[in-house]
Amino acid sequence: MTLAESNHMQSSGTHPHRPLRLPHDRYFDPDPAQKRVALELYEAVANLPLICPHGHVDPRAFADPNYQFGTPTDLLIIPDHYVFRMLYSQGIGLERLGIPARDGSAVEQDHRRIWQLFADHYYLFRGTPTGMWLTHELYDLFEVREQLTSDSAMRIYDQIEAKLVTPEFRPRALYERFNIEVLCTTDAATSRLADHQAIRDSGWGGRIRPTFRPDAVVNLDAPTWKQEIERLAEVSGIDIVSYEAYIRALEAQRAFFKQMGATATDHGVTIPYTHELEPAEADAIFQRALRGEASEQDAARFTGHMLMEMARMSVEDGLVMQLHPGSLRSHNQPLYERFGSDMGADIPLATEYTRNLRPLLNRYGNEQGFTLILFTLDETTFSRELAPLAGHYPAVRLGPPWWFFDSWNGMMRFREAVSETAGLYNTVGFNDDTRAYPSIPARHDLARRVDANWLANLVVRGIVDMEDAHEMAHAAAYGLAKSAYRLG
Repeated sequence: MTLAESNHMQSSGTHPHRPLRLPHDRYFDPDPAQKRVALELYEAVANLPLICPHGHVDPRAFADPNYQFGTPTDLLIIPDHYVFRMLYSQGIGLERLGIPARDGSAVEQDHRRIWQLFADHYYLFRGTPTGMWLTHELYDLFEVREQLTSDSAMRIYDQIEAKLVTPEFRPRALYERFNIEVLCTTDAATSRLADHQAIRDSGWGGRIRPTFRPDAVVNLDAPTWKQEIERLAEVSGIDIVSYEAYIRALEAQRAFFKQMGATATDHGVTIPYTHELEPAEADAIFQRALRGEASEQDAARFTGHMLMEMARMSVEDGLVMQLHPGSLRSHNQPLYERFGSDMGADIPLATEYTRNLRPLLNRYGNEQGFTLILFTLDETTFSRELAPLAGHYPAVRLGPPWWFFDSWNGMMRFREAVSETAGLYNTVGFNDDTRAYPSIPARHDLARRVDANWLANLVVRGIVDMEDAHEMAHAAAYGLAKSAYRLG
C-alpha cells in the first residue's frame, strides 16, 4: 500500500466527520509563561485593521460591485500556485486540476471532480503554511466544522458554494468583514488603471491603491519587451524612439500612478545588480534592443542601470521602492511551455546584496526622502547582509519573509536573524503578498501570532517589559507597514 493510499483510507473511511478545530492559542510556544504573555500581546492587536501594502489581488474584483468568485475550485485551487504546486510535486498533473493550457488542449472542466481530487490529497498540506491558511479560511470564513477529507469533500464543497453566491461574499463586502484599511494591487507600468478608475467612479469607500511594476518594460531579454515598449508609448502619449523618450514615458506613468493613489513601486529581478551607465551608453543599448540586437550582457547592464534610475525617480516623486530579487522563474521548462508562467516552478537562488547594491546605496541610500524595501529568498543573507544594511542606511528597510518563507518558521527565523542588527523599526511589518484574497485575514493573523510569540520570549527573558512589548506588537501588526508605505 502506498502512502497516498494509506492516507486516503485514513481520511475517507477510518475517521468520518472528523471535527475541524481552530484553537485560540494556536502557534504559541508551549511554555506556560511565554504562552500567557503571547496571548495577551496577540489579543491586544488581533482586531487592528489590516494594512495590505503589497499583493496581487485583481482590482477587477472591486471594480464590479456584483463580482462573484465562481466555484470553490475557481476560488481556492485553480488560481493558487501554493496549492497546485504541492499537488504537482506528488505527480498530479495540472490538467487534472483545471489549470488552463497555453495550447488550448483539454483540461479537467468538472470542478467537483477537481475538488474531490484536492480533498483526497489534502493530507499533503499538514503542517504547511498553506494548510494553516486553509484551515483558518475554512473554519472562520466558511464556517466549516469538519476536516476536509475524501468523505467530507462534497459536503464542504456544497457549503462553500452556497456561501459564494450570497451578497455577503462579494469582494467589497468581504473587504469590510476582513477589516481592511487599505489594499494595494500590483499593476503593469503600461496599465491605464481602468479598474482603479472604476472603483473611484463608483463612490465605494474602500481604499484600493495601485503599485507601479515596470519589469516588462525594463528587462530587455523578455520575449514581449518590444510590444511592451509600444504599449508604454501608447499609454504615455510619448513616441519612444530614444532612451531619453523612454525615461520621460516612465516618469509620466509614475506620475499617473501616483495621481491614482499609488505610494510604491515594485521591481522583480534575478540579481540585485546596480550600475550607472552614461546616457550615451544607455541609449546605445536601448537602440540595440529596439532593433532586436541586445545581448544578454546588454540586458543585465541595462536592468542594473534602470534600478538606479528608478531609485532616482523615487527620490524625486516620493514613491517607495520595493526590490524582490532572487527567483529563477519557470525552472520547469516543459511545464512553462505548456502552461506558462506562475505555475509553482519558480526556485530561489543564492543572492548577494552588499556589493550589488553598493552603487545604488552610495548614490541614494543616505537620502532622507527615499525608502528602499528589500526582500529576499536567500535566508542566509538576513544576518550577514540585509540586517546590517538596514541597520545603517537611512533609506533601507527590510520587507517581511517572502513567498517560500511567509510561514510560522520563516517569520520566526526572520525575527531572530535580523533583530540584533536592524531592530524592529527598520522592518516594515507584514504584507500578505497574495492573489488568494480570502486568505488575507489568515495570513495577517498568523503573522500577528508569530510576532506576539517572539515578543513574549523577550518579555519572559527580561529583555523588554510588557509596556514596550505592547508598543512593539502594535507597530509590527499595523504601524510599521502604514508608515513605511506612506499609507496614512
